[in-house]
Amino acid sequence: MDSGEGDAGAGAGEAEYTIDQLAAVSQVPSRTIRYYQSAGALPGPEIRGRVAFYGPSHVERLKLVAELQDRGLRIKAICELVKKIDKGELDLGEWLGLEEQLVEPWANDSPRVVSESELYEFVGKKPAGLQAQLRRLKLIEGKGDSILIPSPGMLQAVMRLEAAGVDVETAATGLSILKKYARRAAKDLAKYFFKQAAAGFGRDASAAELTAAFGALKPVSQDALQLSFGQEMERVLRDLSESGKSTSMPKRKKKAAETSAAHPGALECDAE
Repeated sequence: MDSGEGDAGAGAGEAEYTIDQLAAVSQVPSRTIRYYQSAGALPGPEIRGRVAFYGPSHVERLKLVAELQDRGLRIKAICELVKKIDKGELDLGEWLGLEEQLVEPWANDSPRVVSESELYEFVGKKPAGLQAQLRRLKLIEGKGDSILIPSPGMLQAVMRLEAAGVDVETAATGLSILKKYARRAAKDLAKYFFKQAAAGFGRDASAAELTAAFGALKPVSQDALQLSFGQEMERVLRDLSESGKSTSMPKRKKKAAETSAAHPGALECDAE
C-alpha cells in the first residue's frame, strides 16, 4: 500500500502520532508498524509535507492485529480478514463469534501433570514395569513428581481394556488405530464443511448462521461417528463369526497337573 494515500488519517480534533509516537502508544515497534502497513494489515498514514501522521484508528487496528495474532492467525490471513472488514463484507463481532465456536474444545481431554503416586491412583494399580510400559507407548512422559499424561482419557481407556484382560500394549495399539482413522475423518469432514460454509451452504448464510451450523456439527458428528462405527463393528464381527475365524481363537491351556496325569511319561521324557 502506498504510504502517500492517507485513507485513515486523523480527523479534526483527534490525536495525531508520528510513527515513533504511535510505536510508543501501541507498544508496537516502528519496524513492525511499517511491515504491517506494507503487508496491508494497517492503513497508510496521512502525509503532510514530509511527515506521516497516524490517528486513533491506527491504534485500534494495531490492537486488533495483536488480538488476531494471539488467536493464532498468520499475517496473510489477518490481511485478508481486515480487507473484508474495511469493505464491509464481514462483521468483526460475528466473525469473532464464529472463531470462538471453531476453537471450542470438543474432547474435554486436556493434558495433566501428576506425581508418581497420583499416577498410580489414576490408573488404579501399581504393577512392576507399568510406568516404563506406559512411557514406551507414549501414554505418559517424564518421571517422579512431574509426569505428564498427554491424554488422560486415552490412558483411562487403555486401563479399562487392561482390566478386562487385554494387555496394555494391545489396548494402546488398538486404540491408536481408532485415532488414526478418526484423525483422517475429522480432516476430511472439516475440509468439506469449510468448503460448503464458504459458499454459504448454498443459500448465502450469514456469519451468525455459520456459527450455529458449526455449533450443531459438534454433537451431531460425534453421535454419527459413534453410530457409524458401531454399525461397522457389528458388520465386521458378524462376518468374522460367519467365516469361522472365531474357531482359531486360542483354547484354554491345560494345567500342568492335568497334563502329567493324562501323560505320565511326559515329565520323564522332558527330564531326559
